[in-house]
Amino acid sequence: MAKPHSHSSLPLSLLLLSLLLTPSDQQTHKISTVDLRALIAIKNSFTDVPSRRGSPAAFFSTWNFSAPDPCSTFTGLTCASGRVTTLTLGTGLSDSPGLAGSLPPSIADLTELTQLILFPGIVTGPIPFQLDRLASLRVISLTNNRLTGPIPQSLSLLPNLHTLDLSYNRLAGPIPPGLTRLAKLKVLILASNSLSGEVPYDVSSQLLHLDLKRNGLTGPLPPSLPTTLRYVSLSENDMSGPIGSVFDSLADLVHLDLGSNRFGGPLPQTLFRMNLQSLLLQRNNLSGWVPPALSQPPSYGEGSIVDLSHNVITGELSPILAGVESLYLNNNRLIGTVPREYVKSVCVGITKTLYLQHNYISRFAVEPGSMLPDTVSLCLSYNCMVPPVGMEACPANAGTDLSRPASQCSVFNYG
Repeated sequence: MAKPHSHSSLPLSLLLLSLLLTPSDQQTHKISTVDLRALIAIKNSFTDVPSRRGSPAAFFSTWNFSAPDPCSTFTGLTCASGRVTTLTLGTGLSDSPGLAGSLPPSIADLTELTQLILFPGIVTGPIPFQLDRLASLRVISLTNNRLTGPIPQSLSLLPNLHTLDLSYNRLAGPIPPGLTRLAKLKVLILASNSLSGEVPYDVSSQLLHLDLKRNGLTGPLPPSLPTTLRYVSLSENDMSGPIGSVFDSLADLVHLDLGSNRFGGPLPQTLFRMNLQSLLLQRNNLSGWVPPALSQPPSYGEGSIVDLSHNVITGELSPILAGVESLYLNNNRLIGTVPREYVKSVCVGITKTLYLQHNYISRFAVEPGSMLPDTVSLCLSYNCMVPPVGMEACPANAGTDLSRPASQCSVFNYG
């Protein structure tokens, strides 16, 4: 026979709460009983991680459940009409090690919650699947912890979700396909986990920011992406196939990072007609050539970066990328003379990094006696030429050989 339920089976904190919340006392609390019970369960699920100095950060020191108005005294809470609308767990301070513990399902009892934020710490375990009960939730940010398990399919049922950031955890499994169909989702950051499978085929959310880097994603790019995107990072995965025309219609895109994958096929010429300030395609298997200069070339500003290194790009370099602040074209099959536009941009300090090592370039026409500004790094080693004396500032991994063997240059007819 089952034993009758009694207060003795309750956690001590809930037992204390039941004593606190007598009918008369409930009138004095300016927060709903349901939310107060949820907050006690939340506090019981976490501990403050001691700092390096040995003293705990004591995030929960203000969480005194005998206080009449937790909404005005509890750190990390924002309320409206006695209901919790924002829950921020952890201080977020640079010297704070954060919280330990796990996310309790009772968070889903805060049914008016619009923002759930967990600052970096060592919180472990799964993301509660019950979060789909929080229909008003707009922001979920659970970054830099040790969360495990899959991304709950139930998150795809949150109709008002605007931002989902689960980066830098230990989540595994596929990306739920419903996430990329959420009508109000603008920011999706799942970087630095152990996610697998393909990027969902249907990415119809009107996203502004998509960051899936440093996972184990495979397969091709989706056939289309929202034209609203401004930031896309899919680097350090195991994706393959051609880049094609997926990004052609993304007129507002300013950052594209597909580096360190297995993308192949021709280098899309349309990418050089866009006003991208960051174009990172390094360490793939892209072929083709850098397109000729346009009558109205893209305007590259301060901080701009283009990295096409470690591909199989061939042909002579065109002036289209002159003016990029940091330009990496090393470890390709470029030939011929470096256009004077690049030489001038380096010598006046507009281009601060120009890496051309490990190609088949035959000439870098610099005026005798020219000196590089101290802020510039230029590397021309291991080409079909001897670099100008005093002009080089190569990284250590460029090697010590100044030029290619003549046999290599003659085989490619670049000598």
